[in-house]
Amino acid sequence: MLRRLARMEGQVRGIARMVERDDYCIDILQQTTALRAAVDAVSLLLMEDHVAGCLQTAVKTGDAAAYTEEVMEVVRRSMGRPARSARTPTETPAPTE
Repeated sequence: MLRRLARMEGQVRGIARMVERDDYCIDILQQTTALRAAVDAVSLLLMEDHVAGCLQTAVKTGDAAAYTEEVMEVVRRSMGRPARSARTPTETPAPTE
């Protein structure tokens, strides 16, 4: 994980140099796309670790609903979706048309 973050830090510095040199915009955009993919990969690794460890523990201790909502809130934000209002575990969403 730290190696990936260090690599991403290097990518950011490289992009900054490209901007300073006034490189071709498409080349810079390609580098930002690569950086975004690297950030997404780190996020996915963290989410997998959380689900494999913390969420499994929460299920065993009966705290799964809170942890599940926490995970889903992060997923919603990462997808640019609005946060939902807090619900109790027994509530079901209202039907949509």
